[in-house]
Amino acid sequence: MTAPAVSVPGAVFGTIGALAAFPLRLAAREVERQHGQLRRGITRRTTHVVFGRALLAKAGLTKNGDVGIERRVAVERAAGRTLISENGFLRLLGLMKAPEASSLSRQSLIDQSRLLGADLDLLSLFDAFEHDCEPYSFRDLILARKYAGLVAGGATWGAIARSVHRSGPVASLTAKSLNVGSQHGRPDAIYLEGGQSELDGQLLFDLGAAAQGDDTLEDLFAEAEAAEEGGDHEGAAALYQRCLAIDPSDAIAAFNRANCLRAGGHAADAAHDYARAIKLDPAFVEAWFNLAGLMSEQGRDASARRHLQRAIALDRSYADPVFNLARLEFDAGNLPEARRLWVRYLELDAESEWAGVAAKGVQFVDMQLARTAG
Repeated sequence: MTAPAVSVPGAVFGTIGALAAFPLRLAAREVERQHGQLRRGITRRTTHVVFGRALLAKAGLTKNGDVGIERRVAVERAAGRTLISENGFLRLLGLMKAPEASSLSRQSLIDQSRLLGADLDLLSLFDAFEHDCEPYSFRDLILARKYAGLVAGGATWGAIARSVHRSGPVASLTAKSLNVGSQHGRPDAIYLEGGQSELDGQLLFDLGAAAQGDDTLEDLFAEAEAAEEGGDHEGAAALYQRCLAIDPSDAIAAFNRANCLRAGGHAADAAHDYARAIKLDPAFVEAWFNLAGLMSEQGRDASARRHLQRAIALDRSYADPVFNLARLEFDAGNLPEARRLWVRYLELDAESEWAGVAAKGVQFVDMQLARTAG
């Protein structure tokens, strides 16, 4: 993972998972002071994604939790967003001291340690090294070699990352021996040997302890997201409502609740929460778009048209509202405007299934206009 070129002013940070070492509200205040924005969750305007280490503990409670993290990392990277670890984020804000100067590249670390690049990137993203990205240090190389040995012994990157954060400062592990043990019936458990006596043979991560914790806003939000992803729209809506009771300024919680209410058939309440999200964040383009969709479903085409136009004005690279507005104009008989919008859509998206529909729409309008002219 290459060092991201990050500047706080103008950046929009989104978080996935709660921060383990620092309250999100204080981080948000500091980001705002430095002329950036920090929000829970991800929107189209998000430029940088911070992966909180609390996500690791939650992933450890489910069978395929780490796979879910890997999938989310791949999605955000494919979207072109800059991925930042929790420590990297705090260093960026000046809230955590930067480690000493380093010079090892990512490829050099891979070549010298034989740690897979994918594991290196994920371990870096969850602060299992002294540095969260290249250039790495010699201490990082020592750790990479130890981690490669653990992986060869059957450990996963997630088990390693959870373990190292239970053992004190990561850099201190360079002088200790890490091994994969199975004395507790857990083949990928990581044990520390040769260190402080009270840690000898002790399991470095405890799933029972990880399951405990206060009912914090971050916990509620994560629980709501999980419920929404699992299709429990009623439960998710209730959890998002609890988030909003704690923090009434959270536009993303209002937006997510609206989506859940809409999926559950509560159109009026969904419209209210979309409007609430827009009031909290007038530039929330997805809220304008989804509210337009809701209005269209109810036959309120004039309202839907206004909301789609607003979404397009806010984000001219957002293809979906362009397509939907073209369809509205076509249904209204405004063929030249429908054609213009479909052509614009094809400039933004020339390959998807919807691009094929747009291309056929352009052809149909051309045929109709030619007949009229003839």
